[in-house]
Amino acid sequence: MKRMKRRPRPTRSSRLSTASGFTLLELMVVVSIVGILATLAIPSYRISVLKAREAVLHQDLFVIRDLLDKYYADHGTFPPNLAELVSKEYLRSLPTDPFTGASDSWVEMYATGAEGDSGVNDVHSGSDRVALNGTPYNEW
Repeated sequence: MKRMKRRPRPTRSSRLSTASGFTLLELMVVVSIVGILATLAIPSYRISVLKAREAVLHQDLFVIRDLLDKYYADHGTFPPNLAELVSKEYLRSLPTDPFTGASDSWVEMYATGAEGDSGVNDVHSGSDRVALNGTPYNEW
């Protein structure tokens, strides 16, 4: 009968060299790369969020001004306030100003008609912030 050779037991140092995993240096390199990418992405993310809010403000102002004109065409006068557009079902609800976060912060501009009646003929944002193009939002 043949005698089987016994394999020598692995030593502690040979077991450590065959263990799988990442070294501390590799982990530090990966974390550094992720940090650099994050610092590059955050400013462009903030600009894109600001541009999206400006687009929403443009759309909201366009819709409200269009409905003010339609109200005038239907009734012959401008509404006394923006809530009238909701009560007469021109709007389901007043939109939220994307920069103030409230639907009651719209600045109503009044015009006086020929008979002395006044009503809302224009609307602006209630925000005091300045847009990316340098104009205040409350002048749009």
